[in-house]
Amino acid sequence: MIQWGSFFVVAAVAVVATVVLTVFYAGGVRLLSDGHAAGSTARVGAAYACFALCAAAVLFGLWLVVPQFH
Repeated sequence: MIQWGSFFVVAAVAVVATVVLTVFYAGGVRLLSDGHAAGSTARVGAAYACFALCAAAVLFGLWLVVPQFH
């Protein structure tokens, strides 16, 4: 029998994680874009921080999924 409560929790977490990763990645791309006149060091650092958060979230997800990592 399907446990619908658990199913909806997993679906909600997947949707929220997808939105968060997309926002951080898009923010990093936006901060690195050449659309602005001059790139500041703080903006580049913030862009790489966004990318680092994305990479950390992906690696954490892989750690959760692959049992050999535990």
